[in-house]
Amino acid sequence: MKIDLTNTTSGKINAALMAARRASGSTAAGMVLTLVIVTDEGSAYDALKAANDASREHPSRTLAVIKRAGRSPRARAETRLDAEVLVGSDAGSGETVILRMHGELASHAQSVVLPLLLPDAPVVVWWPENAPLHPAQDPLGSIAQRRITDAVTAESPVGQLAQRAESYTPGDTDLAWTRITGWRSMLAAALDQRPSTIVSAVVEGESYNPSVELLGLWLHNRLRVPVERIVTGGPGITAVHLRTKDGDITLDRPDGLMGTLSMPGSPDRQVALKRRETSELIAEELRRLDPDDIYATAVRTPVDRLREPGDAGTSSGPKAVPAVSEAAVADPVRVTAKLPAAETPASGTDAAEPATADGGAEAKSPARAAGRRTTRKSDS
Repeated sequence: MKIDLTNTTSGKINAALMAARRASGSTAAGMVLTLVIVTDEGSAYDALKAANDASREHPSRTLAVIKRAGRSPRARAETRLDAEVLVGSDAGSGETVILRMHGELASHAQSVVLPLLLPDAPVVVWWPENAPLHPAQDPLGSIAQRRITDAVTAESPVGQLAQRAESYTPGDTDLAWTRITGWRSMLAAALDQRPSTIVSAVVEGESYNPSVELLGLWLHNRLRVPVERIVTGGPGITAVHLRTKDGDITLDRPDGLMGTLSMPGSPDRQVALKRRETSELIAEELRRLDPDDIYATAVRTPVDRLREPGDAGTSSGPKAVPAVSEAAVADPVRVTAKLPAAETPASGTDAAEPATADGGAEAKSPARAAGRRTTRKSDS
């Protein structure tokens, strides 16, 4: 069921929601959270489709905030709220309200959103694009338990990690981190099966991909060994090599579909590492709403700046990627950089132990560890 409201108010929207629920025979009692999507008109369709798909696992009230401040003085002077109320099959397993805010109202979105939140339910805010520099200080971000950004949509995706590290507040997360869950899980499980002393690691992936950088930061932080970053043509992350005295533990995924896990003394195995849709990433982030401490540690791990061979100079903090020639991207020998090593390497079993399947608190076994520039809907 769809109800269009023009020049309306939050009270009228709430009344329309109740009327739509009665007419469709549904109820708000089964919804577990409020998901606020802050987007523009061009990205709203994809974001709402992803949220509707995720609602089949997490029934929720979705509020899509579309700000239309207007460029002309007349448009800015016209303060108006238009809304679409969707209930039933049009809104997945929950209910959706699309809020179009015109004029000065666009600067006070929280005053419209607050009366529409589900009572006594968690609030999650997601910026598919154009996230604020400090999500927790944003008027909408300040009312949420979790704040989801996506560094891959920034003009400088890898450079955006530095901003995420600087502004991190418990409850923040980024879909660039969610995209490496499968990689972290497979690598930790491999070390569970074959405990080894890791002496170094190599991460291969396309340039300007924040997920590749975060995977390298996580490996360095967990294993305390040098991590080399190699630029490839993608898609996304293409391979990880864990160097041991007995040989390499390699997880290779050249096509973005299936991966191959190779370990010394064992036959190669095919593993599922398909790049996931945005709806799957959002659904994963909604499974737990406590702070992601492992993400916080990884994104704030200081590393050397990526550089072409022969470059001098390093910097602390999450790395920024310099310009890379097309020849360097096409050549598998490529551009490399090493993260700083700790004084002594840690054993694979102990080092992988703190990671968890969803990036939360530390686990007792590394098997529980979880683990663009690519298209918006693709995983790394």
